[in-house]
Amino acid sequence: MPTNLRTCDLTDPLGIEATRPVLSWRLTGAATQTAYHVRVDGLWDSGEVESAGQRVVYGGAPLASRTAARWQVRTRDEAGRWSGWSEPARFELGLLEPGDWTASWITHPGWYDEGGDPRVGEGRPLPLLAGEFTASGRVTRARLYVAGLGVYVASLNGSPVTDAVLEPAYTDFTRRVAYAVHDVTALLRDGRNALGLALGPGIAHVFPHQDRYMKFYGSKAAPKAIAQLEVRYADGREERFRTDAGWLAGEGPTTRSHWYGGEDYDARLELPGWDVPGADRSGWRPVVALPDATGTLRARACPPIRVTEELPAVEKLTAADGTPVFDVGTVIAGWAELRLDLPAGRYLRLVPGDQLDAFGRVIQSKPTTGAPIFNTYVTKEGPQRWRPSFRYDGFRYVEVQGLPEQAGREALAGLALRADNDVIGRFETSDPLLDGIHRIIDRAVRGNMYSVLTDCPHREKLGWLEQTHLLFDVVAYNYDVAAYLRELLVTIAEAQTPEGLVPDIAPEYLVFDGAFRDDPNWGGAMVRIPWQMYRWYGDASALERHYDAMARYVGYLTGKADDGILRHGLGDWFGLDDTTQVPLVSTWGYWRAAGTLARAAEALGRGDDAKRYKALTDAISAAFTGAFLKDGRFGGGGQASQVFALDMGVVPAELVPDALDELSAAVRAGEITVGEVALPALYQVLTRAGRHDALYGFATSTTHPSYGYQVRNGATALTEAWDGPTRGLSQNHYMLGAIDAWFYRGLGGIGQAPGSTGFQNLLIAPAAPGDLASVTARTATPYGEVGVAWRRADGAYELEVEVPPGSTAEVRLPDLGAARAPDAAQAVGERAWEVPAGRWTFGARR
Repeated sequence: MPTNLRTCDLTDPLGIEATRPVLSWRLTGAATQTAYHVRVDGLWDSGEVESAGQRVVYGGAPLASRTAARWQVRTRDEAGRWSGWSEPARFELGLLEPGDWTASWITHPGWYDEGGDPRVGEGRPLPLLAGEFTASGRVTRARLYVAGLGVYVASLNGSPVTDAVLEPAYTDFTRRVAYAVHDVTALLRDGRNALGLALGPGIAHVFPHQDRYMKFYGSKAAPKAIAQLEVRYADGREERFRTDAGWLAGEGPTTRSHWYGGEDYDARLELPGWDVPGADRSGWRPVVALPDATGTLRARACPPIRVTEELPAVEKLTAADGTPVFDVGTVIAGWAELRLDLPAGRYLRLVPGDQLDAFGRVIQSKPTTGAPIFNTYVTKEGPQRWRPSFRYDGFRYVEVQGLPEQAGREALAGLALRADNDVIGRFETSDPLLDGIHRIIDRAVRGNMYSVLTDCPHREKLGWLEQTHLLFDVVAYNYDVAAYLRELLVTIAEAQTPEGLVPDIAPEYLVFDGAFRDDPNWGGAMVRIPWQMYRWYGDASALERHYDAMARYVGYLTGKADDGILRHGLGDWFGLDDTTQVPLVSTWGYWRAAGTLARAAEALGRGDDAKRYKALTDAISAAFTGAFLKDGRFGGGGQASQVFALDMGVVPAELVPDALDELSAAVRAGEITVGEVALPALYQVLTRAGRHDALYGFATSTTHPSYGYQVRNGATALTEAWDGPTRGLSQNHYMLGAIDAWFYRGLGGIGQAPGSTGFQNLLIAPAAPGDLASVTARTATPYGEVGVAWRRADGAYELEVEVPPGSTAEVRLPDLGAARAPDAAQAVGERAWEVPAGRWTFGARR
């Protein structure tokens, strides 16, 4: 029976914009599929289609705004038997045309001047907006379409309309604002109702100020919101209630919020019931209805940010000067929540940070978190909880200045936030050190998985692009990011300039100078991610949508190149070898982008383009060799230079063994000098060459530089630099996390065969280096979960493989003695067998 029905890689989505959505499913058990039959109630029937594919594009008439549909699928197996119809899945379209919006953008009159322009400065409490309306009759369906800038919190009759937070997502707000759609049927009452919108500036309105940290300042839009509630009654009537000039605006208890510097809240100023019908709003003012067009509104098409973990403080510490400091046990990104019972009027200052100094106080500085960053809270009477609503912090420790001595550790908890992409990965071994490395990398990914993949959750909060493609597989092994990355690609494409440049950050909220704006290993995300998504998920839609942008970027790089060599860029960022030349690193990035585009063109059936870009790739390789090969070594002769040359395949054949031996010896000894650009390539080069023992040597090293050094010195998330907690840089960066892909692909052996897409044809080839006794690795593919578990003891080795329905696998055993394969396995080489879907056990004994 088909299960896990999804539309546009989402489960029962509301508000999608695809008028021909992609419908997908998985099979159960050991099922096979030779045909499918999809029906979308009242809209389309595919009929019986001969195909093993488990993704299909809706083939009916293009869908219109607000279309709501149920769909089902059944499949036929190789014996000709049809399954029953699946349980129904649902999807619903949003508002596709600007004319579908009859609501107006509204705001508090104090936030815009007489000319309709936003006030750039600060100085007034954040606005609350409220509107009342009457519902008459039994409501059968109610949808709230809502957006705000910079951050909004929507409520209906005093209840939140969603558990999503920090809405809307990062976008270029001048071009696109992501709105959300919520089913609020259960929140409506017969009679009077009230819709409330609390607003904060977010990253859309970063105002200049003197007392707190700011990465930059500038305004795309001062706080404003738009909402449209569409109601359908049992008798067939429909009504719309919307933001307009009839709404009222007041000032709330959040007296200031700055995306970087902190948030201030005075609980004594709370207005209980301000967002319920009949509230006293006698002191409020009419809102300003703005003339802003609705053409920039686009539906959010990926999971939102949510609270995904709650971490009560594990300890209340006391600094040398008596300041109470709470420890939530691990570095996170999110909110520190106060949980108190105090009299009114006590002023508390919350100072977040990742580390403590020698006196037990929180460390904040420019290279770590930025400084100063703090939130303030003034208590009301009695039991109370508070956390920021319009911003977030990175922290493990929180000073709470002004807290009474009797307050215990229960007075504070950490709420970890991230984009709510499903967790799909699991990696465990017999070695606690390796497990610890995986854990700190995963924590850093979580801490930077917001509406874009940020580099750190405190001083930057920006979408630096190199990590998105260099560490694509690190993220994708662990999380379902199919819909998330499609949305991120739109954001990257919007940042591309008319000349074809893709800046190093997207959205480009500030324009950096030189290489910090223009580096091919950052901008290359525009080319690499669509290809990586095609390979990983078997979905060519991103390639098709962004092919022209990919080609423009490669054309831009070609225009900047000097006889095939790019001379600008940041180099191998955070590398320890100063002999690695910037042009060598940038030219590798140019080569990689051109080669990727050639493969993309071939996949899309653009044969002429494929030939042209393949020729360009070859020309770059020749130029690279001519420019950087001297006396049998590339560039300055350092590790990164050799890694790039080996990855490109330009090292003369007679020199390859020695180059690999030299690199392997250094890596095995923990003497690694590459930076974040070369590091993923190093793992790929040595994995292809079967040098897992060298990689294992580095993985188990605890001297500097190494991952183990970070773990042994107390890191709870991967840090910005190899020396981790012993140096004052960010304690929540995932840019050096490339080893996690080797954990899954090298030690777990989970990969896919050459030419395969979507993991339809798996390649299971686990390594068993050193004295490692066991590994368990699992991840989800478009066809279902794939799992590998191996263990060895007393000369015996056993490998268990789970292949999802719809996939096949080639299984390769490491050379650990006489091999044993299940009867159903078909030999395809020495120590290699092919198996269909199912659970299989292999073994070996010396």
